[in-house]
Order: sequence, then C-alpha cells, then structure tokens
Amino acid sequence: MVYKRVILKRGKEESLKRFHPWVFSGAIARMDNIEEGDLVTVYDHEGNLIGNGHYQIGSIAVRILTFDDTEIDSAFFVKRLTEAFKMRQALGLSRPDNNAFRLVHGEGDFLPGLVVDIYGSTAVMQAHSPGMHFARNLIADALTQLPNGVVKNVYYKSETTLPYKAQLDPQNEYIVGEYDTDVAMENGLKFHVDWLRGQKTGFFVDQRENRSLLEHYATGRKVLNMFCYTGGFSFYALRGGAELVHSVDSSAKAISLTDANVELNFPNCERHKSFAIDAFKYLDEMGSDYDLIVLDPPAFAKHKSALRNALIGYRKLNAKAFEKIKPGGILFTFSCSQAVNKEQFRLAVFSAAAMSRRKVRILHQLTQPADHPINIYHPEGEYLKGLVLYVE
Repeated sequence: MVYKRVILKRGKEESLKRFHPWVFSGAIARMDNIEEGDLVTVYDHEGNLIGNGHYQIGSIAVRILTFDDTEIDSAFFVKRLTEAFKMRQALGLSRPDNNAFRLVHGEGDFLPGLVVDIYGSTAVMQAHSPGMHFARNLIADALTQLPNGVVKNVYYKSETTLPYKAQLDPQNEYIVGEYDTDVAMENGLKFHVDWLRGQKTGFFVDQRENRSLLEHYATGRKVLNMFCYTGGFSFYALRGGAELVHSVDSSAKAISLTDANVELNFPNCERHKSFAIDAFKYLDEMGSDYDLIVLDPPAFAKHKSALRNALIGYRKLNAKAFEKIKPGGILFTFSCSQAVNKEQFRLAVFSAAAMSRRKVRILHQLTQPADHPINIYHPEGEYLKGLVLYVE
C-alpha cells in the first residue's frame, strides 16, 4: 500500500528511531497534498522509510502506528486489538467478578489516538485523532472479533475528544449492536455506567486498584469522598467497613449516579450520605470529623499554559484537607493532569503539608493501573499521580 509522503528535516528522525510515536509539525520539510486524517508514510531526509501513521493539522502532525511498511487495514486492527485483549487476560481483568477495564490506552497499546473501555459486553470507543475517527468502522468490526466474543456492542463516543478545528462533526452512536445494560462489575462490586451522557467513557476505570487499596484502610473510619463522580471510592469504602461515607460532587447528576451505585451494592444503606455542592465550599464549611479523605479532582491543567494555576489549586485543595483531617487520618490525593508531572504534584502537596504544620508521612505512591500501560518510548503516557498520606 502506497500512502502519501511526509519528508522530515535533517536530524528530525532521531526521536522516531527511538520509537517515539509523534512527528511534530516543525520537523516536516515537505509533504504531499495531505488532508486531515489521511494515512501517510514518513521518510527521513535521505528517503529512508520511518513508518506509517495518521496525519492531522496541529503541533502533533503524525501519530505513528507502525515503524515499518505494514498496511493499516482490518487485519492490522484485529492483530493490535487481540494483542491488547490478551494482555488484559494475562492481567486477570476479564473474569466473572470483573468485566470493566481499559482495552486500548492510546500510545500505551501502540494505537495512538484511540481509547477503548470495556463494560460487560459493550466497548466504548473514543477517537482522539481524525485518523482514528475515519477508521472507526474498521475498529468496531475488529472489536467484535476478539476472543470469546467478549464484545457484542460498540458505542462510539467522540463528540468531545476530537480536535474541533477538524470540523468532523462526529455523532455519538452505536456502530455495532445496541444498548444492552449499563451495569458493569469491578472486583465484585456493581455500578451503573453512563456512557451516553457521562464524562469520558462513563466511568474512571483507572482508579480500580487505588479504590481497592482504599478499601483496606476504610475499616471503622469516617470517609469523605470529594469529587466523587459516580461514587467508586465510596462503595469500596462501604465494603471495607467504613463507619460512614460522605460523597461530595458539584454535579447533581453525578450524585444521583453515586446514590444509585451505592443502592445497587448496599440497599437501604444508612452509612452513606451524598451532597451536591462545590468542593471548596464543602471543605470550608465542614468540621474535623473525617479520618479518611479522598481528593480526586478533575484535571486542573489540560495544557501547559494552565500549569501555574493548577499547582495553586492542588496546593489550596490539599491544604484544606490537612487542616481538617483528624489526627491519625489518611489522605488519598490525586492529580490526573498530564501537564503536571510527579515532582510538581508532590511539591504542591508538600507545600500544603508545610502550611498546615502537621506531621505527614507517605504510605504509598500511586499511578495508573496496568490496563493503562505506558509505552516505554512514550513517557508522556504517564498521567495519573497519587499519594496516600498518614497525617498525625
């Protein structure tokens, strides 16, 4: 298969020779008449083939899919998706008491621009590049060919993830199958997934292992789950034997889902209450009754330009938690901002601890789970940072 050509400037192939999958626009010397989403072949300045990938307008001009001349066709997607699924099987994520996990994590699964989460028999697909948008039907068909018929329905949800300048006007819709059930299972706990209207693909499967860790600390504690979204940390805390759990989110819709998920696992539970209120307002007005607090806010910085304000936000948020948490309390605190690295996040939390003048020790340093793998050649794929802290 002959794709349109992208020729690099002298010396700009070095990162690609180290298998970094991005070609930046400034690295391109010349190219054919290429349209957004086209498949292209990248060459160095001497005409040596680098690989094939998707072109798009912007800073990241090409996302490399293969570092050879492999054709990007149906067989390619079947092979890549099958490899991704076999890895999740090896991780023990596809089992009777757990049918929710990430199948494709972009560059981490050598499919840059694509995210696929599995909820029961439904795959929720998100394209983050025009090329993956144009390949959506090939990908959906490949998903139905996974071993054991694990995927029966494919819901495409990319209205908010594709570059708006591409003017693609994507429609959220079922490409394969139809609505089946919105109930999935994680480590034996059931939850509703709103992939039709919810954030991301409907649930944050990247916190699965961190929720499980919190369960082990919850016994007999009074737990506050800030930015609870659909209540994942809350129902794990309840199963862990928490004395009480309070779930807080500014979205009344999120609180409704949290209540539904708690009811699904713990009918008529009197240990749980939820509050639809701004997080900082709640933290300002609450007492000092909690001895386990979870801070899992949405990304404070989606771009480098917002980094300074994001770090101020993390410092302010954690300072308030340090001020209010009971002595002997445990704080789970997170950042999912890709623009904030581990050192910057830790410094923000350290500054907050110093402001509180509390004795604080790090018990665990957390990250994303194994079904959100980081391509060793693409360290930018590490986005989730977390600390578990013991506060005297």
